[in-house]
Amino acid sequence: MTIELNGAEIIADTSGAAFWPAERALLVADLHFEKGSSYAPRGRLLPPYDTRETLTRLKEAISRLGVERVYCLGDSTHDETASARLDESDLEVITALTSSLDWVWLRGNHDPSPPESWGGRVMTELSLGPLVLRHEASASPVAGEVSGHYHPKASVRLRGKRVTGRAFLSDGRRLLLPSFGAYTGGLSALDPAIKRLFPKGFTAWLLGRKGIFAFPDRVLVA
Repeated sequence: MTIELNGAEIIADTSGAAFWPAERALLVADLHFEKGSSYAPRGRLLPPYDTRETLTRLKEAISRLGVERVYCLGDSTHDETASARLDESDLEVITALTSSLDWVWLRGNHDPSPPESWGGRVMTELSLGPLVLRHEASASPVAGEVSGHYHPKASVRLRGKRVTGRAFLSDGRRLLLPSFGAYTGGLSALDPAIKRLFPKGFTAWLLGRKGIFAFPDRVLVA
């Protein structure tokens, strides 16, 4: 599915990443590495494999799409101590990726300073041709803005059944990416925090089991 954004053609990929063919660039948001292990000190034990699953999906998308550049739009780790909980084999995968590709980590509210040992460059935001990459959308519309943070999801009714999934949201001027992390939840596209970003409405590209499907916001259900 192609999304026209401020003159750039962005492909909404089934992995939940956005691909910019003109730059051979992959844009991903909210990886939240080590979210599973963050619950252990509070007595909630989740399978500690979310980082590995997220990395596996990320590697697959990079290989399949022929990616040369990767931009991670913030909250790549779930908290500031996530790197200390990271399995050595997962760290090896991360450093192998950052050493073989042009890699940028943008700061998020969960990870204000991603570890330097992971490689790649660390920035707060980045202007790249017609696009502006940052973690959280600005209050005022910015042409070509791509961001994450909200983990958008959308729901529709099809043949009497409710279908819900992660979603890309765009009005042609700004684009919200779905969360890429394996254990991340989601916020309804109809939530006021998201709707205020699109005062003239938006299109939701819903990730389904058999592909990606576009719906205008007026047909979404809460």
